[in-house]
Amino acid sequence: MAETIEGHIYKTFDLDLKELKAKLRFQGELVESAIQNAVKALTERRSEIAEKVIKDDDIVNLKEVEIDEFCLKLLALRQPAARDLRFITTAIKINYDLERIGDMAVNICERVLELNQEPQLKPYIDLPKMTDIAQNMVKEALDAFLNEDIKLALKVTRDDEKVDQFLDQIFRELLTFMRQDPGTITRAVRVLFLAKYLERMADHAVDIAELVLFMMEGKIIRHLKPVQEK
Repeated sequence: MAETIEGHIYKTFDLDLKELKAKLRFQGELVESAIQNAVKALTERRSEIAEKVIKDDDIVNLKEVEIDEFCLKLLALRQPAARDLRFITTAIKINYDLERIGDMAVNICERVLELNQEPQLKPYIDLPKMTDIAQNMVKEALDAFLNEDIKLALKVTRDDEKVDQFLDQIFRELLTFMRQDPGTITRAVRVLFLAKYLERMADHAVDIAELVLFMMEGKIIRHLKPVQEK
């Protein structure tokens, strides 16, 4: 009888962990959609899309609270140990990073609303490319956590260099605009903010990947050079 009860406890706990993964997956999808729509609002000059992203951030915030409360309930009621404990505590930290990425998407939309009221400074070529990389990093970082995939986590840490390169390239180009025509400074600074927000999103994706590596291998690689795959 005791074995039956113990088996039931383990089974329900497994279901709880699956539910936690599903909640994080949904939050990740919300954030990825916010990133994509934020830059779409810029490239297509559609302020209504930007306004919707800003409004929908309330959903991301509510989901963050919901996930945190769910994790705390699991810690209190299930009292997990070892691997399960690391998984839940890592989930709490990743939940925070996802919410912050959502905030970056809102920040982009706030600048987009300002930029859409003025003539377009230049064709947006590099920003969409930078967005694709950052958005994919967020997706792969979360996938690495949910699937406990060390190789994918390592890939995310390496991809951050691509985002940094785009940021440097965009900065140099905007600096040329500002030097040639001081009247472009305000718009150029706003565009630079967009690139910086994308770079910060990528940094949060790297944070998630580093948490995965710590959870799986017990190694803290923060502040170190990108980890090379073995």
